[in-house]
Amino acid sequence: MPSHFLKGMTALAMVLAASTSAHAARPLTAGKAWPYFGGSHKFERYSPLSQINAKTIGQVTTLWTRPSVDKSLRDQFPDLAPSSYLRGTPIMIDGVLYSPNGVGLVEAFDAETGATIWVQKPFAPTLKEAAGQSTRGVDVWGRGKDMRIISIRGEYLYALDAKTGELIKSFGDGGRVSLNRDTPDHAAFFDFNGPIIVGDVVVIGGNGGGKAGGGYADGGNTKEAKPEDIRGYDVRTGKLVWTFQLLPPAGEPGHDTWGEAAAYAGNMAAWAPLSADPATGYVYVPTTSPTNPYYGGHRPGDNLYANSLLVLDAKTGKRVWHFQMVHHDVWDYDSASPPTLADLRINGRVVKAVIATNKTGLIYVFDRITGKPVWPIDEKPAPQSEIPGEHLSPTQPIPSKPPPYDRVGLTDDDLIDFTPALRTAALAVRDQYVHGGMFTPPSSKSAGPDGKKGSLLLPGDWGSGNWNTGAFDPETGRYYAVSMTMPAAIEVSKSNKPEDTIAYREGVDDGTRPAVRPPRNPWGYGPDGLPLVKPPYGRITAYDMNRGELLWVAANGDGPRDHPLLKSLNLPPLGNLGRPVALVTKSLLFVGDSSDTVLGGFGISGAGKFRAFDKATGKLLWETEIPAGTSGGPITYEVKGKQFIVVPVGSKAYGASWVAMGIQK
Repeated sequence: MPSHFLKGMTALAMVLAASTSAHAARPLTAGKAWPYFGGSHKFERYSPLSQINAKTIGQVTTLWTRPSVDKSLRDQFPDLAPSSYLRGTPIMIDGVLYSPNGVGLVEAFDAETGATIWVQKPFAPTLKEAAGQSTRGVDVWGRGKDMRIISIRGEYLYALDAKTGELIKSFGDGGRVSLNRDTPDHAAFFDFNGPIIVGDVVVIGGNGGGKAGGGYADGGNTKEAKPEDIRGYDVRTGKLVWTFQLLPPAGEPGHDTWGEAAAYAGNMAAWAPLSADPATGYVYVPTTSPTNPYYGGHRPGDNLYANSLLVLDAKTGKRVWHFQMVHHDVWDYDSASPPTLADLRINGRVVKAVIATNKTGLIYVFDRITGKPVWPIDEKPAPQSEIPGEHLSPTQPIPSKPPPYDRVGLTDDDLIDFTPALRTAALAVRDQYVHGGMFTPPSSKSAGPDGKKGSLLLPGDWGSGNWNTGAFDPETGRYYAVSMTMPAAIEVSKSNKPEDTIAYREGVDDGTRPAVRPPRNPWGYGPDGLPLVKPPYGRITAYDMNRGELLWVAANGDGPRDHPLLKSLNLPPLGNLGRPVALVTKSLLFVGDSSDTVLGGFGISGAGKFRAFDKATGKLLWETEIPAGTSGGPITYEVKGKQFIVVPVGSKAYGASWVAMGIQK
């Protein structure tokens, strides 16, 4: 069955003219600045700065820290309780850092000292308005007297004066625009990533189309849920410019991939960060699984545009091309990583490419203008489900190159083998479940002495990759994938509650989430609380993307070393679980430990480590202690001749802050 539709929109020469003068003076790529929370709109997470290098890294120390919420807000609202999950990754423009704080309000602070410049005021001076959740980033538009910071907080899109933090009153309703829309359960909009501005259009995704426990969320019990469509807003006025419907309406290509479910199904969204090409005006949208992510008997077909890389013209909202990476998802294999735009040299020819990954650990590489795969992507036969009413796709798209960045499928060779006894115990655990390749379907508990507890999947629904995966070095053509190796047991049971409208859902017979899922912290299913599979559990995988070849794999951290069954063993670094973000510079690759506050709780619960690797070999060159694990992406920039690295950190015990590092002069 086809994986994608291609649609020519305009000649490339016409598209190149789409860039607006408002952005002409703005740094579009990271150099001394860091203009977007992904480094640039291409989401390379790269900087050419080199003052901090292999020779000077030993001189790097902490220069300042800044709490996740400014003291002025805490003084005004003594009962304010910000989460220790500080998602906010700053941008840096003209010596000023701008970031969502621990409650989602934007703060501007001096990039050299960390001192406060301004703090966004709550829309109303109440604790209810002050309270909120942190988001991953903001964007900036314009220059001079009309330079704006655009952010998302709760169900609103905000426009702030970059110099003062005051609301731009001409934008929307007094400086903000409601993003709520009509849904079956009147659910409020929310998004953790923030907007991306392409030309004069603010493009937003979102986290889903209904309340948790209903159509929204991984354990939803209803089949009715409205998708969180992709929208574009005028950056000057806040007016809605266009809406792209993720579930194609009648008469549009893809509508027939839903059967009758097109009338009510949904919950697809783009909860991962978006990326954009300023030269073409195209925005690259990774989309999620539909409702319910573990059963789709009510939604026959491939279910476009779920689990896809979707490319839109940001000026019009029209689809340019798309590719569906998972057909008819029942594994929760979201396209959860930001697409990375990369100029590659393939067989001597420059290819303007996009690198797309998802929770499967597979990497898909396309010509970002046409959607043509750079290397063949083959539709391979996939196993079928035994759940009544479920009809899976007979094939799934598998890239021929590059190889996966984490373990794909569960075989005997994947199981832990530190000792013969652990190997035997791991086999016994594995054999309690249905298991096999990556697309092994979820199953129900079966009775009898040889009965199974469900299906054991690798990667699991928490993924190998996620929003943190991916950094690209445009000088060398190397791509760095950060992932964790985490299986998951998925059992689906027949729904039995009056309010359930979905035939099967994840859980045991009483409708609760199953006991066979792993503890959120630390390691999951293996013998005596150890991992079930071989390390590294938190890993960095480097590729030469000009050839589509894997170069090296390195463990990020020591992993579970204090277990009684491991203390006498001479083991290499095993890697820590979590979702840390990579930063690549002229000569180094930086990755920290992940925080236990990051969704899933897999990270470090106390003080963490921040590390520098040789980006060519993966050799660990340096590590330093930070107050807690990282909870957002590290950035780097230069002010007054000094290179800084700033990273958000947080833990349940510590709280949260931004930590700035550099060479003390």
